[in-house]
This record gives sequence, structure tokens and C-alpha cells, in this order.
Amino acid sequence: MSTQCCAPITRQPLSEGEAAELAVLLKAVADPVRLRLLSMIGSHAGGEVCVCDLTDAFDLTAPTISHHLKVLRTAGLIGGERRGTWVYYWIIPDVVNRLGDLFVPHQETISTPAAEVEFATRRDHLARQG
Repeated sequence: MSTQCCAPITRQPLSEGEAAELAVLLKAVADPVRLRLLSMIGSHAGGEVCVCDLTDAFDLTAPTISHHLKVLRTAGLIGGERRGTWVYYWIIPDVVNRLGDLFVPHQETISTPAAEVEFATRRDHLARQG
């Protein structure tokens, strides 16, 4: 009886086009400020947030925050709309979910205690290396 070393996390390998599309999304969230902005927008009550509420949370200039928001918007992770003086932002769930879906294990792999132990072991190993 052999034990599978690493259970697959996706149903099939990504195509070249899918990999290129996901790389754009991953590059957009690879910056700590952008990742935090995305998190703040996605968790804001009401589903959208004014840029004025975002800039106060950072020790950065408004133009720098605007640049980061533009990167997220260009990647398609967030949408925005000007209302008077302010711009309001919201996440685009279908696009953001594509990132999460990339790392969701198969149902088979998360349903067994052995798979959970394997996942925890790999996670701990990676944490020690990083």
C-alpha cells in the first residue's frame, strides 16, 4: 500500500491561458498594501467603502493609495465609482473567488484525518522554511 505524497489541490492542471490570467491576479495581490486594501474592501460593512476610509488606515500618501487601488482595479479584483468628491470601491467576488478556488483542496482530501494531518505537516514545514 503506497501513500500519496502530495494530494492534488485542483481538479486539473491550469491551461496556459488560465495560468496567465491567474498570474495577473496573484501579482496584483503580491504587495502587502494591496492585499490589505483588498481585505479591507471585502470586509467592509455594506460591501463597499469610500476611499476616504481607506487612506486613514495607512501611513501613505493619497496618491500612493490611489496607485495601489488602480492596480487592483486594473486586475479586475475591485470595481469603483466616483460619487461627488469621493470614489467608492467594492470587490468583484467572482474574480476574488478565483484566487481562493486555486487553493481549495479536493473534497476527498479534506474529508480524512490523514489528509488533515498531511496538510498541517506541509503547512508547518513551509512555515519553518519561510
